[in-house]
Amino acid sequence: MLLRRIDVANGGHRRGRTRRWLPTMAILLGVLPHTAAPAQVELWLTDPAGTARFERRPLGADAATAPGPGPIIQVDPARTYQTIDGFGYTLTGGSAGLMRRMSPTARAALLKELFSTEGVGLGISYLRLSIGASDLNDRVFSYDDAPAGDADPELKRFDLGPDRLDVIPTLKEILEIAPEIKLMGSPWSPPAWMKSNGKTMGGSLRPEFRGAYAAYLVKYILAMRAEGIRIDAITVQNEPLHPGNNPSLLMKAEEQAAFVRDHLGPAFRKSGIDTKIVVYDHNCDRPEYPLAILADPEARRYIDGSAFHLYAGKIAAMSRVHEAHPDKNLYFTEQWVGGPGDLAGDLAWHTRELTIGATRNWSRTMLQWNLAADPRYRPHTPGGCTRCLGAITIDGNTVTRNPAYYTVAHASKFVRPGSVRVHSNEPPGLPNVAFRSPDGRRIVIILNDGKSTSSFQVHEGRRSINTSLPAGAVGTFVVP
Repeated sequence: MLLRRIDVANGGHRRGRTRRWLPTMAILLGVLPHTAAPAQVELWLTDPAGTARFERRPLGADAATAPGPGPIIQVDPARTYQTIDGFGYTLTGGSAGLMRRMSPTARAALLKELFSTEGVGLGISYLRLSIGASDLNDRVFSYDDAPAGDADPELKRFDLGPDRLDVIPTLKEILEIAPEIKLMGSPWSPPAWMKSNGKTMGGSLRPEFRGAYAAYLVKYILAMRAEGIRIDAITVQNEPLHPGNNPSLLMKAEEQAAFVRDHLGPAFRKSGIDTKIVVYDHNCDRPEYPLAILADPEARRYIDGSAFHLYAGKIAAMSRVHEAHPDKNLYFTEQWVGGPGDLAGDLAWHTRELTIGATRNWSRTMLQWNLAADPRYRPHTPGGCTRCLGAITIDGNTVTRNPAYYTVAHASKFVRPGSVRVHSNEPPGLPNVAFRSPDGRRIVIILNDGKSTSSFQVHEGRRSINTSLPAGAVGTFVVP
């Protein structure tokens, strides 16, 4: 291992100079004079050009640091922003099906790694589910399919169907590990008989079936509750401006506003459902969509907030919605990694734009698309995504960890639900975000977005950390 020498002194107050040989990524936390022995600071590192893959580097703090070279990241825990709900993925039916085909022992070990915080566990704290099939199921289905030309407005055929084979049993095992995990449901399409074209792809929700569709979503929430699974929030429609997926639905802003205002909101209220209603759930290039819905005073009283993806637009669009409606929450709910994946490029982009960018723009969540796929990016529906790389690849009992595994890991393990984002500046080339966790620790996630190793300092009050990150590396610093 490459070694370098770090010269240390106490928080800028000279007390003599001690020389220590430490690994390149070594870090020392400066503390006030005359305090008890400082607690240990941790660094968790992913370096695409090296061998570190979310690797823990315990870093001693038996001496204090002097001001070091390079720019300063100033953390101010007194300046607070939004509360965090969690970090995670979409648990598609395809992801759950692959896990169900693992041996019980292998699946148990994988789920513990993903959802526990013990050891190297990621502590995933938020999952998105598809209501009915997404395009990463092996086939298209709803919970109330009917023969062509038939309809079931009273929902007599409603049944959770294929979810009972994979999603529900997988969720029950996850809940044993992480009982407080939050779940968000998102529909890709209503039953085809409710749609203008009678097909699973495209079409619009027929106005005469808006009430039936609201009842359908109520039934989903209640049926999952009967299985011991609480749905914390739903989005009204996944990607409502993308009717070319299979399944999918075109739902314009005025249609979504009317559906929430006249049907879904009242149906939730009548049924005593406290599941949050979240609108939009599409790209950052169209913030006018949620703004139009939230401008409707009758619709907005039922709405918790808006959800975004980043296949188009700029992540700062989320702040535009926050500024217009600061009383409404924001969620980042989906971003894919295209196969075969590139750790260096994917880690930097997703960390900069999402882990850091979405949370710095008021998001309470950062969810990556698709927890798992097989080595050929399956399953998917006809017309569904054919290159969606899972956070993990599952091949029998063999698991490969892909870029989205690491982008989520750097936040989910330490930025626990209830954490609060706190202020930090952003020196050029060092995008970062800081949080205060419920147990009082400060978590700072930093990307070296430059082309060479960067030395820098992290200051919090009279504490300082002198460290460096290799080019393209991500470090999560955990400060007691």
